[in-house]
Amino acid sequence: MKEQTDFPLPPDLPRPIDDRAADHLRNMRMPQVSLPSTAGRMVKLSGLGIPRTVIYGYPMTGVPGKPLPAGWDVIPGARGCTPETCGFRDHYQELSQLKVDVYGLSTQTTEYQREMADRLRLPFEVLSDAEFRLCNAVHLPTFEVDGMRLVKRLTLIIRDGRIEHVFYPVFPPNESADQVLSWLRDHPILV
Repeated sequence: MKEQTDFPLPPDLPRPIDDRAADHLRNMRMPQVSLPSTAGRMVKLSGLGIPRTVIYGYPMTGVPGKPLPAGWDVIPGARGCTPETCGFRDHYQELSQLKVDVYGLSTQTTEYQREMADRLRLPFEVLSDAEFRLCNAVHLPTFEVDGMRLVKRLTLIIRDGRIEHVFYPVFPPNESADQVLSWLRDHPILV
Protein backbone atom coordinates (compact mmCIF):
# COMPACT_ATOMS: atom_id res chain seq x y z
CA MET A 1 0.00 0.00 0.00
CA LYS A 2 1.40 3.38 -1.04
CA GLU A 3 2.02 5.81 1.82
CA GLN A 4 0.05 9.04 1.64
CA THR A 5 2.45 11.98 1.40
CA ASP A 6 0.08 14.77 0.48
CA PHE A 7 -3.12 16.07 1.94
CA PRO A 8 -5.08 17.92 -0.76
CA LEU A 9 -6.84 21.11 0.21
CA PRO A 10 -10.63 21.26 0.12
CA PRO A 11 -12.03 23.68 -2.48
CA ASP A 12 -13.94 25.70 0.14
CA LEU A 13 -11.00 26.32 2.46
CA PRO A 14 -11.86 29.30 4.71
CA ARG A 15 -9.62 32.32 4.22
CA PRO A 16 -7.98 33.65 7.40
CA ILE A 17 -8.44 37.35 8.12
CA ASP A 18 -5.61 39.72 8.92
CA ASP A 19 -6.15 40.27 12.62
CA ARG A 20 -2.97 42.42 12.75
CA ALA A 21 -1.43 39.97 15.25
CA ALA A 22 1.87 39.93 13.33
CA ASP A 23 2.22 43.68 12.63
CA HIS A 24 4.75 44.14 15.43
CA LEU A 25 7.19 41.58 14.01
CA ARG A 26 8.63 43.56 11.09
CA ASN A 27 12.11 44.94 11.88
CA MET A 28 12.19 43.06 15.20
CA ARG A 29 15.55 41.60 16.18
CA MET A 30 15.55 37.82 16.49
CA PRO A 31 15.75 36.81 20.15
CA GLN A 32 18.53 34.87 21.87
CA VAL A 33 16.53 31.65 21.53
CA SER A 34 17.74 28.25 20.35
CA LEU A 35 15.28 25.63 19.14
CA PRO A 36 15.73 21.90 18.51
CA SER A 37 15.59 20.79 14.89
CA THR A 38 14.74 17.60 13.06
CA ALA A 39 18.47 17.28 12.29
CA GLY A 40 19.13 16.64 15.98
CA ARG A 41 20.79 19.96 16.71
CA MET A 42 19.94 23.28 18.34
CA VAL A 43 19.48 26.26 16.00
CA LYS A 44 20.33 29.66 17.46
CA LEU A 45 17.80 32.06 15.93
CA SER A 46 19.79 35.20 16.72
CA GLY A 47 22.80 33.76 14.88
CA LEU A 48 21.39 32.61 11.58
CA GLY A 49 24.03 32.83 8.87
CA ILE A 50 23.49 33.05 5.13
CA PRO A 51 22.22 36.37 3.77
CA ARG A 52 18.54 35.53 4.35
CA THR A 53 16.55 32.90 6.19
CA VAL A 54 12.93 31.94 5.65
CA ILE A 55 11.10 30.51 8.64
CA TYR A 56 7.59 29.41 7.78
CA GLY A 57 5.43 28.74 10.81
CA TYR A 58 2.44 26.45 10.61
CA PRO A 59 -0.12 25.03 13.08
CA MET A 60 0.49 21.27 12.80
CA THR A 61 0.97 18.56 10.24
CA GLY A 62 -1.29 15.59 10.09
CA VAL A 63 -0.11 12.00 10.32
CA PRO A 64 -1.55 9.52 7.81
CA GLY A 65 -4.25 7.42 9.44
CA LYS A 66 -4.70 9.75 12.44
CA PRO A 67 -7.63 12.17 12.56
CA LEU A 68 -7.06 15.90 12.74
CA PRO A 69 -8.78 17.85 15.52
CA ALA A 70 -12.57 18.09 15.16
CA GLY A 71 -13.56 21.00 12.93
CA TRP A 72 -9.99 21.49 11.64
CA ASP A 73 -11.11 22.27 8.09
CA VAL A 74 -13.37 25.13 9.20
CA ILE A 75 -10.72 26.94 11.29
CA PRO A 76 -9.42 29.70 8.99
CA GLY A 77 -5.72 29.13 8.33
CA ALA A 78 -5.51 25.73 10.00
CA ARG A 79 -5.61 23.33 7.06
CA GLY A 80 -2.74 23.12 4.60
CA CYS A 81 0.45 22.48 6.58
CA THR A 82 1.58 19.52 4.48
CA PRO A 83 0.88 21.20 1.11
CA GLU A 84 2.74 24.30 2.33
CA THR A 85 5.70 22.20 3.47
CA CYS A 86 5.76 20.34 0.16
CA GLY A 87 5.86 23.70 -1.63
CA PHE A 88 8.99 24.73 0.26
CA ARG A 89 10.48 21.29 -0.37
CA ASP A 90 9.75 21.52 -4.10
CA HIS A 91 11.23 25.05 -4.36
CA TYR A 92 14.18 24.38 -2.08
CA GLN A 93 16.77 24.46 -4.90
CA GLU A 94 15.47 27.82 -6.16
CA LEU A 95 15.58 29.25 -2.64
CA SER A 96 19.13 27.94 -2.16
CA GLN A 97 20.21 29.58 -5.41
CA LEU A 98 18.97 32.89 -3.96
CA LYS A 99 21.24 32.22 -0.93
CA VAL A 100 18.27 31.63 1.34
CA ASP A 101 18.13 29.09 4.14
CA VAL A 102 14.74 27.53 4.98
CA TYR A 103 13.26 26.23 8.23
CA GLY A 104 9.79 25.06 9.10
CA LEU A 105 8.45 25.88 12.57
CA SER A 106 5.63 24.51 14.69
CA THR A 107 4.83 23.90 18.34
CA GLN A 108 4.89 20.15 17.80
CA THR A 109 7.70 18.11 19.32
CA THR A 110 10.80 17.32 17.29
CA GLU A 111 9.87 13.62 17.42
CA TYR A 112 6.46 14.38 15.88
CA GLN A 113 8.04 16.66 13.27
CA ARG A 114 10.71 14.10 12.38
CA GLU A 115 8.04 11.63 11.17
CA MET A 116 6.75 14.26 8.75
CA ALA A 117 10.23 15.40 7.69
CA ASP A 118 11.24 11.82 6.88
CA ARG A 119 7.94 10.95 5.17
CA LEU A 120 8.04 14.05 2.97
CA ARG A 121 11.82 13.78 2.42
CA LEU A 122 12.49 17.37 3.43
CA PRO A 123 15.88 18.85 2.45
CA PHE A 124 15.63 21.41 5.28
CA GLU A 125 15.18 21.31 9.04
CA VAL A 126 11.97 21.84 10.99
CA LEU A 127 12.22 23.66 14.31
CA SER A 128 10.21 22.75 17.39
CA ASP A 129 8.85 25.49 19.63
CA ALA A 130 7.03 23.00 21.85
CA GLU A 131 8.14 25.03 24.88
CA PHE A 132 6.94 28.31 23.27
CA ARG A 133 10.32 30.01 23.64
CA LEU A 134 10.10 31.84 20.30
CA CYS A 135 6.31 32.25 20.48
CA ASN A 136 6.58 34.01 23.83
CA ALA A 137 9.76 35.98 23.07
CA VAL A 138 8.38 37.71 19.96
CA HIS A 139 4.64 37.20 20.60
CA LEU A 140 3.93 35.06 17.55
CA PRO A 141 0.22 34.81 16.83
CA THR A 142 -1.19 31.52 18.13
CA PHE A 143 -4.55 29.84 18.64
CA GLU A 144 -5.84 26.93 20.69
CA VAL A 145 -7.66 23.80 19.62
CA ASP A 146 -8.20 20.54 21.52
CA GLY A 147 -6.01 21.83 24.36
CA MET A 148 -3.07 22.51 22.01
CA ARG A 149 -1.49 25.94 21.50
CA LEU A 150 -0.56 26.23 17.83
CA VAL A 151 1.19 28.86 15.71
CA LYS A 152 -0.97 30.72 13.22
CA ARG A 153 0.40 30.30 9.72
CA LEU A 154 2.99 32.98 8.93
CA THR A 155 6.34 33.31 7.19
CA LEU A 156 9.28 35.36 8.41
CA ILE A 157 12.10 36.58 6.17
CA ILE A 158 15.15 37.21 8.35
CA ARG A 159 18.19 39.22 7.31
CA ASP A 160 21.12 40.29 9.49
CA GLY A 161 19.37 39.10 12.65
CA ARG A 162 16.18 41.10 12.02
CA ILE A 163 12.79 40.19 10.65
CA GLU A 164 12.83 41.92 7.29
CA HIS A 165 9.40 40.89 6.05
CA VAL A 166 6.36 39.02 7.36
CA PHE A 167 3.77 37.14 5.34
CA TYR A 168 0.60 37.04 7.45
CA PRO A 169 -1.93 35.68 7.06
CA VAL A 170 -0.66 33.12 4.55
CA PHE A 171 -3.29 32.00 2.06
CA PRO A 172 -3.59 29.72 0.25
CA PRO A 173 -0.96 27.66 2.04
CA ASN A 174 -0.02 25.62 -1.02
CA GLU A 175 1.11 28.86 -2.75
CA SER A 176 3.20 30.15 0.16
CA ALA A 177 6.59 29.10 -1.27
CA ASP A 178 5.71 30.72 -4.62
CA GLN A 179 4.76 33.97 -2.83
CA VAL A 180 8.03 33.93 -0.88
CA LEU A 181 10.09 33.28 -4.02
CA SER A 182 8.35 36.12 -5.82
CA TRP A 183 9.06 38.53 -2.93
CA LEU A 184 12.70 37.46 -2.73
CA ARG A 185 13.20 38.01 -6.46
CA ASP A 186 11.56 41.44 -6.21
CA HIS A 187 13.81 42.37 -3.23
CA PRO A 188 17.31 41.15 -4.12
CA ILE A 189 20.22 41.83 -1.82
CA LEU A 190 22.48 44.23 -3.67
CA VAL A 191 26.15 43.59 -3.09
